[in-house]
Amino acid sequence: MEKIIDIQNLAKIYRMGSEEIHALASISLNINKNEYVALMGPSGSGKSTLMNLLGCLDTSTSGDYYLNGVNVSQLTDNELAEIRNKEIGFVFQTFNLLPRLSSLENVALPLIYSGMGKNDRLDRAEEVLALVGLGDRVMHKPNELSGGQRQRVAIARALVNNPAIILADEPTGNLDTKTSVEIMEIFEKIQAAGNTVILVTHEPDIAEHAHRIIRLRDGLVESDYLNKNVVTAGSRQ
Repeated sequence: MEKIIDIQNLAKIYRMGSEEIHALASISLNINKNEYVALMGPSGSGKSTLMNLLGCLDTSTSGDYYLNGVNVSQLTDNELAEIRNKEIGFVFQTFNLLPRLSSLENVALPLIYSGMGKNDRLDRAEEVLALVGLGDRVMHKPNELSGGQRQRVAIARALVNNPAIILADEPTGNLDTKTSVEIMEIFEKIQAAGNTVILVTHEPDIAEHAHRIIRLRDGLVESDYLNKNVVTAGSRQ
């Protein structure tokens, strides 16, 4: 299978005064295209640091990170911003929607940076909102939507640029159980349609939706295994 992520001896050290905090010790792993991976671990395990590195929101202290064959560890801030916009779709626990914009405008926002014309942007945003079941909510603002609907808008925004990877950080953390299951079903459809999905969670029942579960502890990979309950013919062999 084709690798989309190749990490070699990735480490991250934060310096606070004279103190060094080793958030990631030395991590090496591969993620293939169209995998559905959950990153788990207790608070302080390094999972959020790893997600920030995978999402090009931060840079490593040492080691290499290849995304689609490009060593992003060596890119400038501007080049990293371009990769974030084109290659990675982010879904956050707190939705991060702009309150004064409609669902349609929130979803279309990332396309402004791609140079697409306004009508094309809105057409694409409407198409993706329909994909996540919100075709009838395109003109609603965030305060007119439920928490689950807001997260669907955030997922649509993450998908609008056709990214290589969807990175979801605790995407069900603010949702009730029934809504969480509905949101996880959307991620399953996204992966089935060909996307690579990486989910950061501390909830075992949410991680169980993924095909592969990577557990971190003290900045190292503690375990990395296939979830035999859900692995399908299309997942990592």
